[in-house]
Amino acid sequence: MKHYLDAIYDVTVAFEGTVDDKGQRKEAPSMVEFLCKECPKIHIHVARIDRKDVPEERAPLRRWLHERFEIKDKLLIEFYDSLDPERRNRFPGESVNSKLSLKKTVPSLLLLGGLTAGMLVTEAGRRLYVKTWVCGTLLGCLWVSVRA
Repeated sequence: MKHYLDAIYDVTVAFEGTVDDKGQRKEAPSMVEFLCKECPKIHIHVARIDRKDVPEERAPLRRWLHERFEIKDKLLIEFYDSLDPERRNRFPGESVNSKLSLKKTVPSLLLLGGLTAGMLVTEAGRRLYVKTWVCGTLLGCLWVSVRA
């Protein structure tokens, strides 16, 4: 895909509140646990890597990938186990808090839910829904294989 991309984005995700009182890591929360606010925050660290900085040959690429995962490990160790309380539960660099308000999410939910429910109420709508799902999946796979 190197001819189609100008950069790679290295994303590291950490969940706040996954360390118990004894300092032991708990499992990451499930989607249900997250949506029920059992996980207070998700922290996402994004690093943009220019395509020219990615090795093209196999051996250097393997070494580069290994180094990327070492960087991720250091980020996560610092996030969860930092001795400095100011640095714990934080990634380095500039931080941006992003809260989703009901004003931003409810209209999309109502529109998508209404369209889906409208299709599923009638037999013709259900057939169209299934055909769209199947054909869309097949056409998507065909498109990806043609573009590759």
